[in-house]
This record gives sequence, C-alpha cells and structure tokens, in this order.
Amino acid sequence: MTVGLRKAGFRVLAGIENNPVAAATYRLNNRRIKLYECDIRDLAVDQVLSDLGIKRGELDLLAGCPPCQGFSTQRTRNRASSIEDERNELIFEFFRFVKLALPKTIMLENVPALAKDWRTSVLKAKLLEIGYVIDENAVQVKDAADYGVPQRRRRMLIKASRFGVIPSPTPVKRRRTVRHFIESLPPAGESGDLLHDLPEIRGERVKKIISLVPKDGGSRTDIPRRFWLECHKRIESGYRDVYGRMAWDDVAPTITGGCNNPSKGRFIHPSENRAITLREAALLQTFPSKYKFSTSRGKESVALMIGNALPPEFIRRHANEYRKHLESVRHESA
Repeated sequence: MTVGLRKAGFRVLAGIENNPVAAATYRLNNRRIKLYECDIRDLAVDQVLSDLGIKRGELDLLAGCPPCQGFSTQRTRNRASSIEDERNELIFEFFRFVKLALPKTIMLENVPALAKDWRTSVLKAKLLEIGYVIDENAVQVKDAADYGVPQRRRRMLIKASRFGVIPSPTPVKRRRTVRHFIESLPPAGESGDLLHDLPEIRGERVKKIISLVPKDGGSRTDIPRRFWLECHKRIESGYRDVYGRMAWDDVAPTITGGCNNPSKGRFIHPSENRAITLREAALLQTFPSKYKFSTSRGKESVALMIGNALPPEFIRRHANEYRKHLESVRHESA
C-alpha cells in the first residue's frame, strides 16, 4: 500500500503493523515514515493525530488493509471458522480511525469475499452517517491484471470521500505479462541479489517432475502418470495448478505465500527447471527491483510477506484517481 501511494504522489505519514518481520521490512524501505508496531486495537487515534501534527479533518487519505485471512477462499469454505476469526472485526478498528480522524478520503482493501459480508454493509452505513459519499461504486472487486499487474489477483476496494465520488482508473487495453517482468533477470544464484540467489532444496523425484513439465505453461498432468506423486493421483481433478509452469506471454497466477514452492501452485519458472525465486515473485507483485525484505525468520517468512502483499501498481493507479479527486476539491474551494 505504501509503495503504491508514494508512487502516486502521496506523502505517507505513518503506518501500523503488528507483525515483527513485516514491521522490520517496512522500516528497511520507509525509514522516514513513522511506524506504530502494535495491535491497532491498542492505539489511540488522538495520540496518532498529535504525533503527526494534524487535526481532525486534515488528513487527505486514510488507507487500510486489515488482515484478510479470515475472509480467504479457504477459510470461507467453512463459514463457521470464517465468522469466528477475530481478524474479521478489524475493519471496525479501521472505522474507529475514520470516525475520529475524519480523513477527506478513505481506501480499504481486502479479498473479494468481504464485499458480500455483512460487515461491509454495516461499514457503509456507518460511513454514510458521518458524511461520506457512498454510491453503487463504493465497493469494487477488481482484477489487478487489468491495472498493470502481471498477475491474476482479484481484490476488493472500498472507496469513499467527504466531497463526492472518486473515479476509477481505466483498465489497461493490453495486460502486462510474466515476460515483461522477469525474463531479463540475471541467472538465479549468480546475481548478487539475496532474494534471487537463495538456493532450492528439492528431492530427486521432485526435480525429475519439474524437469518433465513442458516449458512455457505446462502442467503436471502433461507428464507421464508414472511420475505423478501419490497425492496427485488421489486428487487428479483438483488443484490443477500444482507443479505447473508459468507462461511467458500470459499473466502469472495469484502469487501466494507458497510462491517459492511448486507444490503450492503454478510456480515453476517458464523455462528453467526451478521454482520462481523470491525476487521474481516480488517483481510479479510489482515491487521495485531493489525492495528489501527482512530475512530474519528465513525464506518462508519472506515468501509469506510477498504473497500476502498488495500489488503496488494496482494501488498506484487507483491512488492517482484519489490524488486528482483531492486536487479538484482544493481547486473548487480556492
């Protein structure tokens, strides 16, 4: 979120992050931005406003990404576990900040399932009560691939302003592909970039399977059945992307927390016999090529941060519309 907002011309004043590794990563890339490393439920809004030297109603944009695991596809298959996940209630902590800080505009991002959850209806009603404009386009579910991200990734945005409707960016006419983002990288293991050079540890059987998957978009179902893993034989009709290759001239599948593991999805490199590297995964999420990630908890924690992240380019394009909206409001009031 911060990368996309800054690229759109916003000056980000502060962030809130409760995960220690994610907080360390944030600091590596945003040294001049105040970071509250705590549970948002323990943070007083008036203290934040005082710390930042701003008054109620002065903030241009309040943006939030409440943890979405409680609304994820896997979780919502079991409705009971989804409803009981306490993280689902954090959208009301976001509203607490809205109500007390009264920003000019708000942006809330999450997974598509939240769009149909009762909490969204309550949030919209609460925003209307305190003066925000909520129209039929206030809650949108968009595919990031239509906004310059080389990846299929559906995300929900709740958009609201105290001054009118915020337009949506125009979708791209031609999607950007895997080739555009990772083909020109130096060989993995020889680049001098830790995220691109971390070694893979695979068993010989898995290495053989990877080598047999046809280049440029092939799937595990394309290889002789005698090479299939027993678990794949048991779920022959499901999880078809597992041990699949990306295609050079198509968008990538959704980058997840298992993005460096071919057993978790279509994460084999289009032409090399390996999974994509962490740097390649970050680039497919549209992070800058030099973006730093804390490796203090190992490779898997980095993969999880990358997979859980919001594509910066997706936010940049939407934030551009926020900036133009705010500029028009200032012009009209001048």
